[in-house]
Amino acid sequence: MTSRSDERVITPALLQDWPLPDPEGDKLSRGTVLVVGGARSTPGAVLLAGVAALRAGAGRLQLVVASESAVALSIAVPEAKVVGLPRDGDTSDEVLSMAEAADVIALGPGLDDIDHTTRLMREVLGAAGQQSAVVLDAYALGALSKDRDLLRQERAVLTPNLVEAEHMLGRDPGDDLPGAARELAERYGAVVSIYGHIAAPGGGAWREESGDAGLGTSGSGDVRAGIVAGLLGRGSDPEQAACWAAYAHSMSGRRLAPRYGRVGFLARELVDEVAATIAMV
Repeated sequence: MTSRSDERVITPALLQDWPLPDPEGDKLSRGTVLVVGGARSTPGAVLLAGVAALRAGAGRLQLVVASESAVALSIAVPEAKVVGLPRDGDTSDEVLSMAEAADVIALGPGLDDIDHTTRLMREVLGAAGQQSAVVLDAYALGALSKDRDLLRQERAVLTPNLVEAEHMLGRDPGDDLPGAARELAERYGAVVSIYGHIAAPGGGAWREESGDAGLGTSGSGDVRAGIVAGLLGRGSDPEQAACWAAYAHSMSGRRLAPRYGRVGFLARELVDEVAATIAMV
């Protein structure tokens, strides 16, 4: 079982020795990220994840949300192609074609129905290529806990909070988050990032120690998932994307604290710090 002593602490020096892929060429060379989520009452989760992916360096962004929100979201994020899910809940051919062509799929932010999420995962991830990278968050993790076969892709990062980790483990993770991350990584065959503890299947464990209480704010997890997706789009391996994202997420909060206090900043303000935080490493 992994312990804190087995984890490598994520520091600027560690990241400097593990540089991100150099951005070259046009936007397509930095990956197409598709974010699927955003139930009728929570389209903002997709906005946060999508813009965070762009701030992390993704080249092209596509968003899929409930049809009621599609027009408003396309205005709020003019950099993205936005497609609405049909009211009947079926996944359109257009969305499946987008999934087939995407380099990275982030699925789960803002979804609020487990049956609908399960259907989306089966259809969207089923349409995606085997080499596509995947980030699963929120309700997508609950669906995965009930059916591991929903995830076919090997390049995957799971970003559970404590409640989601409990569902995935079938028990309370307690204080042993390094052990929980390791167990989940082996069980689901994916990199797992939970509260600064990161584990890769087959070995490798890291810990990010800069996070503070302010990160526990509404939408913060969507930002973190989006950063991971953006770094995967740039060509990072899953464990590298998870480690860099944990650092960028935490340090973005640190950068905001002098202006807003430890607990006064918003998730959308975290997004605006991501690019500068990554650039300063």
